[in-house]
Order: sequence, then C-alpha cells, then structure tokens
Amino acid sequence: MAHRTNPYGSEKKKKNFFRGKKFILLTGFLLGAGVMLGIYQTSVYFSTDESCMSCHVHPHAEESWQLSSHVNNRSGVKTSCVSCHLPPQNNTWEHYTAKARLGIHDVWAYLTKDTAEFDWESKKQLENAIRFVPNKSCKACHQALFPEGISNDGITAHLYYEENEQKLDLQCISCHLDVGHYNPNYSHSKMTGIPGLAGSGTTAIDTSLFFKEPTPVITFADYTEQIPGTPVSFHMLAIPGGTFRMGSPDKEPFRQADEGPVRNVTISPFFMAEVEVTWDMYWAFYGNTMSEGRTSPETVYANNSNPDVDAVSGPTPPFGFPDQGWGSGDRPAITMTHYAAETFCQWLSLKTGKRYRLPTEAEWEYAARGGTETPYFFKSSPKDFSNQGFWRRFFDAKTNNIGEYVIYGKNSRNKTQEPEMVKPNPFGLKNMLGNVMEYCADKYDPNAYGKTPADVTDPLVTQGTEWVVRGGNYTSDAADVRAAARDHTRHDAWLKTDPQQPKSIWWYSDIRGIGFRVVCEPDNALMTR
Repeated sequence: MAHRTNPYGSEKKKKNFFRGKKFILLTGFLLGAGVMLGIYQTSVYFSTDESCMSCHVHPHAEESWQLSSHVNNRSGVKTSCVSCHLPPQNNTWEHYTAKARLGIHDVWAYLTKDTAEFDWESKKQLENAIRFVPNKSCKACHQALFPEGISNDGITAHLYYEENEQKLDLQCISCHLDVGHYNPNYSHSKMTGIPGLAGSGTTAIDTSLFFKEPTPVITFADYTEQIPGTPVSFHMLAIPGGTFRMGSPDKEPFRQADEGPVRNVTISPFFMAEVEVTWDMYWAFYGNTMSEGRTSPETVYANNSNPDVDAVSGPTPPFGFPDQGWGSGDRPAITMTHYAAETFCQWLSLKTGKRYRLPTEAEWEYAARGGTETPYFFKSSPKDFSNQGFWRRFFDAKTNNIGEYVIYGKNSRNKTQEPEMVKPNPFGLKNMLGNVMEYCADKYDPNAYGKTPADVTDPLVTQGTEWVVRGGNYTSDAADVRAAARDHTRHDAWLKTDPQQPKSIWWYSDIRGIGFRVVCEPDNALMTR
C-alpha cells in the first residue's frame, strides 16, 4: 500500500520553521542593535574629556587645558580633547582608527610606564605636539582665519598661509602651540621687552653701570671683553697657533665624503669666544643698532675687510619670538641669518676697536679638536653613541661621557641649553660640539679639501652659494657632532614660512638650531712682544 503524506502536518512544520527563523532574526537584530548601541555609548564615553583625563598621565595636562583659550574664550565654547587630538568625525574611518590607535597607546603607557621617567619638557615642544594634532581638525573648528582683534602681523601671516598652504606644508599648531594647553612662557607675537630697547615696556635701566671702555689687550692671553655702552661682557680665550690634520680618515665611523681628503693645515694664533654668542650679547647689538633699513648683504661682507667703517645698521624686528620661549640670558642666540652674524661682528669691532669676525672653517675645527685627533675631543667611538645602525633597534646607545661635553639629541630636552650644562674642551671652549650649529666665514664646497695642497696655511673658501656651519645642534645624532662633520646653510628652505615680502635678511623662520661664536684677530705687534 502506497505511503501517503499529511499535507497539513507539512504546512505546520513550515510555519513553525519560519516562525523560528523570524525569532532568531529578530533576536539577532536586537542583540546587534544592543551591541552597536553599547559600542556607540562606549565610544561616546571615550570621547569625553573625563575619559581622556582618567588615563592621561601628564600631571599638568588638565590644568593647562583649563587655562587655555580653547576653554577660556569669549564665545563660551569649550574645545574638548578629541576635537584637537583626533581627525574630524566626518572622516569616520580615519577618526575611529585614530581613536583606537591613540587609546591603545595611552592605556599601554598608563599600565606600563613610570611617569617619573618621562621627559615632560621635550613632550611640550612643537616636534612632539604636531604628531597628536591633525591640521584638518584645527581647520574644521576655525572656519575664519581672521578673528576679531587680530594684529596686522597676524593678518599678514594668515594671508601668506592661505596663499601658500600646500607649498609650506605647515600646520596651524606650528604658530599656535599655546592655544590648547596654556604655556605662560610661549608667545608667537612680535618681540617686545628687549632689555635696553627704548619703548619696549621694560623698566628703566641704570646706564651708569654700563661699560665706558673696551678691555685693553696687551698680551696674547685670555681676556674678558666689555662692550662699551652696554652692561655686557664675555670671555675670549687665546688659542695658540699650530698644525693639525683637518678632516676625517677613511675609517672614521660615519665619515662623509666632504670630510676628506685629510690635509695638514697650519693655523695662526687667534682669540675665540669661550661660548656661543648669547642672547644678552645679541640683544645689546639689537638695542644699539635696530633700524628698519636694509643694508645689502654685499655691503656688509665688503665692510668686513674695511677697518674704517664707522656705523652699521642693525636688525629689523623679528616677526616672532626667536628664542622660542626657551629663555634668553646666557642661552645661545639663534635663528639669525649669516648676514646678521656678520653684521654683529662689524658692530662689535666698531664698539671695541678690535677685529672681530666669524671663524674660518679651519680655525673652527682646530679649536673644536683642542689638540686631539679623535672623532671627539674626548675618548670614545661615535658607534657607541649614535642611534644609527641595525643594532640600535635592539640596544640603546650609550650616553655617559658624551653627555658631559655635548648638548645633542639625547640630552637636550629638545631645546638649547646654557653653557654651564657642559664641560669645556682642552682649549677651554664650551659647546663647540652640539647645542647650536655655528656659522663659519667660508662658503661651502663639498670638494674644498681636495682643491688645496696637502699642506696649507689659514685656508678660506670664498666661492659658493651656501655657508659652512659646524658642530651640529641640540637635535643632532652623535654621528653629526664629530669634530670633522661638515654641514651648510639651506637659505631658501630656512626662510620657507617667512610671510614677509621681501623676506627677512636678518631672521630665519625655519631653523632654530643655528647660532655663532666670534673670533678676534690679534694685533701683529702684539704677537711680536
């Protein structure tokens, strides 16, 4: 007998099946919606200021944020942490991936790092800040670049930014570092309050304390120069003449091609400043000579060989704070052009009656070596200190010994330091290596050493487009602060963000680790005594 199926039972099973499927789908939908809502609420919480502060280990982050113009402003709008530190939310994927990345970074640091070992000073510097503030976030908040009360200088700078944004590759925070976290020592306004400058807003200075006469030099010995008409003095050291091997041997670690061939160079005796030109010295020059005139660089360089010059025009006002808010006083003066350094030497010569100038490249290296022939004037290999090389991925470079003599990338806290932070070299000179690069009187030629005899006396290169700078600076790797390491100016690049037209001949806008020190030529009669 044939088997007959029950059509009603089959239909019932189908209905039960579809009911079960709908239930599963509805349950899945509700669970999914709940999970999405939970993720969203979690995301919202992790975007609050309270969440950011809960694991942000910087002890002053909340306090400085509360004092900033992003919280205290006339609009009454408070700018939250994520508004600055994450891409705008309309860039959804970029926003949430950045949030996840930074969140993992912060939580990991909170759980594993010792905050007492953090270098907070370097973390407050611009180089660190630009990593955590997307420029598109600044622009998303600030629809107008010209707020009420903006100065003429601000208008000039913002117009220049608008017209050259792509070419400059510049971020808003590069000029507005203090708006998110208030820093009382930071400003990007025009320089005011320069010591001794009339109309600067400073208190009256007792000019009776100013030096009346320069220091007389009657023997070839160290002396302390005093600048007439100012309260400023500085130490000059007598550097004996001699012959040394200039450049680096083929086997010196990190040697570059422009450091050879090694040649025997004889140097005549000269005086050299114990330290780089300080802000106290440079502002004395500024206050004595400031003008809006623009003496051509050609005239300034021609005057260096003319002892009868009776006046010099000084720098125009800097567009921003050239000391970067790090402090002035004994810190090295920075951001001036080679032309400005040459003009300073002319002014100093005029004030003292001596022959001050920039050192030649040969004089600089001779002085930096201090009678030694090793990569540094202290015993050690650059391989021990440099961050370059495969093994530095696994083992930290050494910092002992070099840190006693050199301000460089490992110990500078990302800014220049006062001279007392280091020990002198065998000639008694401080900061010949590191702190700031120092201008030389020579034009840069990568093949200069091979164009002279193997034995040469007091060489000077006068052909080229850029100037030699020596010594490395506070950001340099140990490989670049060797005594033989050479570098040169990059004039156009160092003026890239200057909004002024014509661009300044006195101040660089895009280099901070540049300065100079002076030498003085002894009188011929002095050397025969």
